[in-house]
Amino acid sequence: MGESLADQMPGHTAGARGSAAAISPFALFFREFLRHPAMIGSIIPSSKRTIEAMLAPVDWASTKLFVEYGPGVGTFCVTILERLAPDATLLVIDTNPVFIDYLRGKFADTRFVAVHGSATDVGDIIAAQGFEQADYVLSGLPFSTLPSGVGEAIAEATHRVLRPGGSFLVYQYSAYVLRLLEPLFDSIDRDLEWWNVPPCGLFWAHKALPE
Repeated sequence: MGESLADQMPGHTAGARGSAAAISPFALFFREFLRHPAMIGSIIPSSKRTIEAMLAPVDWASTKLFVEYGPGVGTFCVTILERLAPDATLLVIDTNPVFIDYLRGKFADTRFVAVHGSATDVGDIIAAQGFEQADYVLSGLPFSTLPSGVGEAIAEATHRVLRPGGSFLVYQYSAYVLRLLEPLFDSIDRDLEWWNVPPCGLFWAHKALPE
């Protein structure tokens, strides 16, 4: 897409990026939420119970590429890296350069790759890293508040890059995302995690194996 959504927003200066390491992860997340609430969608990071529930269906032994959109301060990344195989990769994509700079400083793990870009370009981004397909894609992006057409583009791009049998894991505070997932994916499981602020909808959209 060329220039990312974050590049078009005020407040992403070198000074803002440079100050990220000097504050706590919670304070950084809260500050960036206040700057761009429509792009982050939650005032605090996800709860541990939400993380555990969201990742429960993942077959870690068969996962070579796990992609996350909008990783924020890496709340999910910690658990993913704990479970990821030694030869697998966690690739995170965020339009916010403050978060990307923070994550690059936080994780020294060679399996971790952070890219400043748009989820709509996930195909080109994973290809640049030497991959053809992803096993799982995780997203907490607030689909109901994204600019017109962006949610649809992300859902379609994600379906294209997932391998047959792969899944799109989505946690949201609105069921709006179902209208984007249902036309593309073969089956969708859903649940609700009450131990989150606010309560969070969990969606697992599956791409079927060929018959």
